[in-house]
Amino acid sequence: MKKLIAFFFILINSSFLQAQTYKEWVQKADSCYRAENYKMSVDYYEKAFKIENKHSEDFYNAGCSAALAQESKKAFKWLNLAIDNGYESIAHMKQDSDLKSLYADKDWKKTINKFQKKIDIMEVNYDKPLQKELLEIYAEDQDIRGVAMKIYKTDGPGSKALDSIGDIMNYKDSITLIKVIKILDERGWVGKDVVGSQASQALFLVIQHANLQYQQKYLPMMREAVKKGNAKASSLALLEDRVALRQGGKQIYGSQISNHPITKKPFVSPLEDPDNVDKRRASVGLGTLSDYLKYWNATWDVEAYKKELPEFEKLINKGKK
Repeated sequence: MKKLIAFFFILINSSFLQAQTYKEWVQKADSCYRAENYKMSVDYYEKAFKIENKHSEDFYNAGCSAALAQESKKAFKWLNLAIDNGYESIAHMKQDSDLKSLYADKDWKKTINKFQKKIDIMEVNYDKPLQKELLEIYAEDQDIRGVAMKIYKTDGPGSKALDSIGDIMNYKDSITLIKVIKILDERGWVGKDVVGSQASQALFLVIQHANLQYQQKYLPMMREAVKKGNAKASSLALLEDRVALRQGGKQIYGSQISNHPITKKPFVSPLEDPDNVDKRRASVGLGTLSDYLKYWNATWDVEAYKKELPEFEKLINKGKK
């Protein structure tokens, strides 16, 4: 009996190590993608998929890297695996600029037709008018932010162009908020079983950009939606952090980043229990804080953060007065 238990433990431990290795390969692939080293990204995805073979988002991202690396066979293979493993955003796939090199290939139409047939079967019982409305809200929310991000990268923070797009964004957000509040008050937090995952995600996107009073009002509703599988735990984590900070507390998952008042460099907004943040992030499906900070060209040093945090809090509290 002891031998069996010991053997069972080894299997569990081995599986755990493999899962960690899978994440490491995917993280490296993602880093290479962001650095525009697409061939290396493809190589890392191949290493990851030798360990696990079931993550639709990773398959889709791998397909994008392969398309950008001009490796069309691998791109179609991974895009089809993404579809087979539950990837649902056909609208995004159709307009994703990463996949432009595939449009003229004979397999593109075949892949899209396969995807559409699967979507048609899935959507038989969807509330189509509501889905259409939410997808339009999703596009409205993301399109304007895509424009703002491009301006931010070219002109930097504080530019007139960025201020102008910010005014337009606020106006558009005020309109979409009215629409989403009506849906939430009348229908509740509708999930992917009613409108599909992307349309359902529009509810979160709008509320996370709203004023604190609306975030506080609908946060309990989103918590219940997560319990029922109608919203993503990772999205809820972001909203929890925003509300906690806006209420004068500390965030839990480290999702909110601000510029340090003195250094002007990205700094993790006040965080509860920094030593265990990655455990909390993993529990809701988020990657490590170290990898998250790479998007801001920043690094995570927990000991340095704990030393710098008190002074950072003094500076931001002083700025509020």
